[in-house]
Amino acid sequence: MTFPRSSGILLHPTSLPGRYGIGDLGPEAYGFADFLASAGQKLWQVLPLGPTGYGDSPYQLFSAFAGNPLLISLDELIRRGLLTELDIAPLPPFSEECVDFSEVIRFKWSALRAAYGRFNTNSSEFAAFSGGNDWWLDDYALFMALKHASREQSVWTTWDPAIVSRQPGALATACDRLRNEIEFHKFTQLEFFRQWAALQRYCRERGIRIMGDVPIYVAHDSAEVWAYPELFELDSKGNPVKVAGVPPDYFSAVGQLWGNPIYRWDRIAADGYKWWIARIRAAMASLDIIRLDHFRGFEAYWEVPATEPHAVRGRWVDGPGAALFEALQNALGELPMVAENLGVITSGVEGLRKHFGFPGMAILQFAFGTDPQAPDFKPHNYSRDLVAYSGTHDNDTTVGWWSSAGAAFSTRTAEEVSEEREFAKRYLDTDGREIHWAFIRALMASVANTVVVPLQDVLGLGSEARMNTPATRSGNWRWRYRKSMLADRHAERLGEMAATYDR
Repeated sequence: MTFPRSSGILLHPTSLPGRYGIGDLGPEAYGFADFLASAGQKLWQVLPLGPTGYGDSPYQLFSAFAGNPLLISLDELIRRGLLTELDIAPLPPFSEECVDFSEVIRFKWSALRAAYGRFNTNSSEFAAFSGGNDWWLDDYALFMALKHASREQSVWTTWDPAIVSRQPGALATACDRLRNEIEFHKFTQLEFFRQWAALQRYCRERGIRIMGDVPIYVAHDSAEVWAYPELFELDSKGNPVKVAGVPPDYFSAVGQLWGNPIYRWDRIAADGYKWWIARIRAAMASLDIIRLDHFRGFEAYWEVPATEPHAVRGRWVDGPGAALFEALQNALGELPMVAENLGVITSGVEGLRKHFGFPGMAILQFAFGTDPQAPDFKPHNYSRDLVAYSGTHDNDTTVGWWSSAGAAFSTRTAEEVSEEREFAKRYLDTDGREIHWAFIRALMASVANTVVVPLQDVLGLGSEARMNTPATRSGNWRWRYRKSMLADRHAERLGEMAATYDR
């Protein structure tokens, strides 16, 4: 796929401002799209949009196909008469700067149930949506209904054994017993995809493409693992035998143990990769560009026994390689994909990426230290077919990185931090007072066709605005910006750079 020269902003919708404790697909999302257009930006990158599970992480989802009900705009439901202000009064005292997920979940689920009470499930729209998506929606809605009916919304492997093993009689009984709850979860999906499609149209009308993530793995506690256990490395009770992660890296001396179950690639290949074709087809329907997360895992992945406390004692195992992407191309045509080729990257990984013409990624924060990919991350070594970032959702903000506030969460020593800072000063010809803008200008001026900058770096925020710290289990994904933070001066400065460097 050809990527025209452009630039954009990384901002997950949960980080948008608004009165409901979490960003959503309502007025502030449209306002951010207007900001992008006024700033000459042509890309809006988001994280995975599915319903979040463990740790509120968008990389631990209850479904690989569903949308996150927490992103549904209550203002839009009020506009359409499905909610009233009385339904949501009084509003909890939500923070403007971070998401309190437990409080938001309690409040928004209650509001969505009130909206469902006014929704006509006999409508032709509901029938068409349910029927057109039954191949994933039926499993998801039943999974969520069972989860909400279980004690403390427990993991599916703890449910009734007949349900765990999906015995037809037990499933039929559950569907009858939970019919109203099942329809409620289908309603939330109709509303999510209605609102997402409207926002995507609005962006396209303004020349803005949306790039979103497809995580390589799915969560163990998900509708897909429950519905298709034969596709994953599970024991007879449905528990993972082998799990995903990465070996020791920049972020952690003991590696990262993600805990997602490993695919049975032999079985996935046996039916022509149908599950993966369905997954990418669904993503292409909702996104303009796909950032394929952990691309190196398709060439070879780090497999860790599920009994291990850390990711150190793992091993590399061959992934599906070219066969998967050939199947995807044959079924779907041109693949609008960016490969997240970070981590332990080999010639085999790069050969696979280049064979299919997927742009790779470069992270400017990693250009000044000892990262094995550091030479490739320096702008003078960029190729045109590249997506260049100041940092990703896993990095500290650029100001936080510069001040070394985040050094405790990486494997960098104090001496290495100092050396990186001095090298960056020389390379960027800066005294560091506006290090975030020095980063942005270096990226914009580079030959890389695509540049993406987290909004935190446009705003010049420190480590308090970090989105995620890998290898930590709590406190992530919570950052939000206050509406007053984003000003005309930011749009003007970005717009000037976009014009200067033909983006």
